[in-house]
Amino acid sequence: MAAISLSKVQETAPALVGLYKSAGVSLVKHGLDGQRAAVYLVVDHSGSMKPYYEDGSVQTLADRVLGLSAHLDDDGRVPAVFFSTDVDAVTEIALADHAGRVERIVAGLGHMGRTSYHLAMDAVIDHYLDSGSREPALVVFQTDGGPINKLAAERYLCKAAKLPMFWQFVGFGDPDSKQFDFLRRLDDLAVPDRRAVDNAGFFHAGADPRKLSDTELYDRLVGEFPKWLVAARAQGILRPS
Repeated sequence: MAAISLSKVQETAPALVGLYKSAGVSLVKHGLDGQRAAVYLVVDHSGSMKPYYEDGSVQTLADRVLGLSAHLDDDGRVPAVFFSTDVDAVTEIALADHAGRVERIVAGLGHMGRTSYHLAMDAVIDHYLDSGSREPALVVFQTDGGPINKLAAERYLCKAAKLPMFWQFVGFGDPDSKQFDFLRRLDDLAVPDRRAVDNAGFFHAGADPRKLSDTELYDRLVGEFPKWLVAARAQGILRPS
């Protein structure tokens, strides 16, 4: 059973009903029906991301993540971190106020800097630990390129492997770009030599992420999560279900 009912979504965010239904199908397909999780959205706010804000790609991703979160978390809100060189904003996106929310957040931000993952990762870890949640976290981490400090990003991912958090990286842009080589390596960091469990996944959403179907996006967002849940429970990182 979903954390938030269909009728509640129809009442608070009718425009997201289709996404909510699509997310539900993917969750059932991957054996996650009834699973609870804290869902986070981390969004790249570096200068090269400007076209994806202007064409609505970032808002579309936020709406899709909200549709997924409604099945996993009952508060109707997704904590959101916007980052570039530093953390530009720690805020939230809610079912009841989702329309145009990304544009409103970005309007209050300053310069779009460079791409630095680790400070955003640290902000998510702090938020999760401070929340006192007893459920695992599914972190949707969007970017259009590799970070300026690769070693720091690796260290934070390895550190986070001891926490009940799974990081699903989503690439915006040309799938063949060398910009994503780092994320491919990050996805393949050795277990258990570098990290306790495989706590990350990575996929490309393409040069125009809006063209990726809802079904395919949701299948990719949750495709590796079940394997991580099993591994995290086996290592004592996550309490038994």
